[in-house]
Amino acid sequence: MSYLKFDKSQLINLEYSLSKEIIRSNRAGSYASTTLVSCNTRKYHGLLICPMEHLDGERHVLLSTMDETVVEHGSEFNLGIHKYTGDNYHPKGHKYLRDFEADPLPKFVFRIGNVIMTKERLLVEKEQQMLIRYTIIEADRQTSLRFKPFLAFRNIHQLSKSNMHANTKTWHIPNGIKSRLYDGYPYLHMQFSKPVEFIASPDWYYDIEYMEEMKRGYDYKEDLFTPGYFEIPVKKGEVIIFSAFTSMVDNPDFLKRKFSNELGKRIPRNNFKNCLINSAQQFIVRKDKKTEIIAGFHWFGSWGRDTFISLPGLTLAIDDTKTCKNVLDTMSGKLREGLFPNVGSDEAPAFNSVDAPLWYFWAIQQYARVVRSYSVIWKNYGKFMKSVLNAYRSGTSFNIRMLENGLIYAGEAGKALTWMDAVVDGKPVTPRIGCPVEINALWYNAVMFSLELARRAKDEAFISEWERLPEMISESFIEGFWDDSKGYLADCITDLEKDWSIRPNQIIAASVEYSPVDDQIKLAVLKVVEKCLLTPRGLRTLSPTNEKYIGIYQGNQESRDSAYHQGTVWPWLLEHYCEAYLNIHKTSGIPFVQRIVDGFEPVMFEHGIGTISEIYDGDPPHLPKGAISQAWSVAALLRIIQKIELLKQVES
Repeated sequence: MSYLKFDKSQLINLEYSLSKEIIRSNRAGSYASTTLVSCNTRKYHGLLICPMEHLDGERHVLLSTMDETVVEHGSEFNLGIHKYTGDNYHPKGHKYLRDFEADPLPKFVFRIGNVIMTKERLLVEKEQQMLIRYTIIEADRQTSLRFKPFLAFRNIHQLSKSNMHANTKTWHIPNGIKSRLYDGYPYLHMQFSKPVEFIASPDWYYDIEYMEEMKRGYDYKEDLFTPGYFEIPVKKGEVIIFSAFTSMVDNPDFLKRKFSNELGKRIPRNNFKNCLINSAQQFIVRKDKKTEIIAGFHWFGSWGRDTFISLPGLTLAIDDTKTCKNVLDTMSGKLREGLFPNVGSDEAPAFNSVDAPLWYFWAIQQYARVVRSYSVIWKNYGKFMKSVLNAYRSGTSFNIRMLENGLIYAGEAGKALTWMDAVVDGKPVTPRIGCPVEINALWYNAVMFSLELARRAKDEAFISEWERLPEMISESFIEGFWDDSKGYLADCITDLEKDWSIRPNQIIAASVEYSPVDDQIKLAVLKVVEKCLLTPRGLRTLSPTNEKYIGIYQGNQESRDSAYHQGTVWPWLLEHYCEAYLNIHKTSGIPFVQRIVDGFEPVMFEHGIGTISEIYDGDPPHLPKGAISQAWSVAALLRIIQKIELLKQVES
């Protein structure tokens, strides 16, 4: 029996099934995504969504969806489903669904009269091609299938509207047609593994609604174009492959073989851990000799901070040191004046992140502990590490600089430089201008780790220049952030005061390998974090006792951004909480941490199927919100599992 499986009673309940989404990527920037019943609820949904570097560098929806119709003895049964105005769903093809399972591929089982048919979707690795395999399990003699493609040809952040500029022409190619609605796009080649009749019937379908966009306060109505439909007679036992591809398949007879070959590459999703491993692979993008990490699906790109935080979990935790090195090499080439791009494209990057360069040290540190080639690591990355250290010490953009006491100060009015970077009406929700606690913990760790590498490589000049700094940083850190009477670390030291809001950033000081605080302070931090911030889905970003706490993440962009770091729960922080906990308690702490991990297994069936969401509500029942699949959320669980396994090996 499949691990990720849903039955008829769940599928026909739209309130249930429309909240479950599927995401698959091709490891080269393309993805496919929709709901369990193939009713798109987001503008980000579609069967073939591809990067268009020559247009704007972003991803574009080419094929939005496909309606299949079973024609049996002259009666038509449309398996599609779309939402229109007034909570009107048409057609209601979900009522023919009997089962859905997702291992190793999304597989739908339909029963229509005497016809039983399965549909399996596969996004081809490193190619902009969607393959769908239809298998006719049972059928009468007079049975045929119709396929109606819905085209969008637009940026994922926009919506398609009917217009007079769309090119509605189609061109016949082997076993199918090609279409291109607008100049500048590639042709979309729609072909089948057997000869097919195409009936041209160009038409627009108006006001298809995306409920998730409506909830988020965005435009949510779209017009989609259909060039016509394909029709194929079928019989019992027959297998048909449909291909949507930005290149033409010269010999469609080989589509069945290609489907089988691609299927053999898939990582099974037959248990919780394998789901995480499979999901981890979805974030890796290999293109043009570069290897990058997509921060999350659907709307994220490659972000510097997210890349370094998630990198060890997505690679090292599953024994993939090669990909880890490739990402580090790619990202090292993007360093400018001691900073890494935070968001934006390679052509227009934004370097507004004070922590990304420090997480870079942390990621290299995790890599070093696995490969143990310390001199080689210093040789390969030492010049980049020195560049960051020197920039932070002497000062760089956004007023990032080392103070006389060794601590790092950062910030400018109107800028949010830490990971708590939400901005509303041009004002950061949590500006944290001054000396943030996690930045200075990471700074201490970066200096100490660099000195370790330098000593192993006998870089005497670097050692002489930096060896006296750590003691000053540690003393200043404890003096500035710790208060015995409060029993926890301040979140940020500003120009005028200390911010004693109970936030999770202090857990980084307790989790890093080289920490500026002792075990007694670490225990105190763990205690307050457990009491005020720990939930089954991660750490709250603010204690519920704070008057600024917002427990539900909902509403329009402004409302959501206001809650983003004011109580919302983030799973990625659990990695550092559990790291600190296990470092203190060793094997005796395994049962507690294992319960945290086990509590995430139901998540595989909740939001993004087989993966972990970006955020969760701060208030119970901690519903999933934000992106349906987030790199550092998945990475955190894989790292925690790895830590448990390593400790068990030591115990045995």
